[in-house]
Amino acid sequence: MPPALKARRTVCGLFFVAAFGSSLSASGADHNDARAWSALRDGAIVLVRHANAPGVGDPPAFRLGDCSTQRNLDEAGRMQAQRIGATFAQEKVRVGKVMASQWCRTLETAELAFPGKVVAHPAFNSFFQDNTRAVQQTDTARALLLDWSGPGALVVVTHQVNITALTGIVPASGEGIVLRRAGPLLQSVGRIRP
Repeated sequence: MPPALKARRTVCGLFFVAAFGSSLSASGADHNDARAWSALRDGAIVLVRHANAPGVGDPPAFRLGDCSTQRNLDEAGRMQAQRIGATFAQEKVRVGKVMASQWCRTLETAELAFPGKVVAHPAFNSFFQDNTRAVQQTDTARALLLDWSGPGALVVVTHQVNITALTGIVPASGEGIVLRRAGPLLQSVGRIRP
C-alpha cells in the first residue's frame, strides 16, 4: 500500500474514533459515574490520580519532602483538587480515610480535597522513574486496599503509574477509579471525574 494511502486511512480512522468513539464513551461514562458514586456511598475505594501538575515525571534533582525539587500542582490543579472534595460532599460520600503518596502534588491534591484527613503512605509513592520496586510496592498497595473495611470510603491519591499497575487503567489528572473488593481481587466499578 502506498504511504500516502496508508497515512490517509490512519487519519480517517483517527477521525472516526474522535468523532464517534467519544460519544460512545461519554454515554457509558454517565452510567459508570452513577455506579461509581453509589459504590463510594457504600464504602468502596477510589484511586485518584493527583490533580493537574504540568510536565512528566520529576526533575533530576528531585528530593522527597522538598517541594521545590518536584513537579507540583498549578493553579488549575489546585482548583481541580478543590472540586474533587466539593463533588464528594455534593454526592454525599462519607470519607472514612484519605491516604496519599509522599509526593507534594499528591499530598496537596488530597489536602485541598479533604483537609485535615490525609495520611501519607510510601506504598502509593510513584515508581515512574524507578520501576525496580514496582511489583513489590504494587503488592503492598493492593494488600492495603484489600484490607479496607470502612466505615466510609477509602480515598487514595497517587500517580498514574501506580493506578495503572493496580487496575490496568490509565486515568487523567484528577480522575478517580472506583474499586470494590471481590474476594481476593479488586474489581473496577467505574470512573469519577472532577
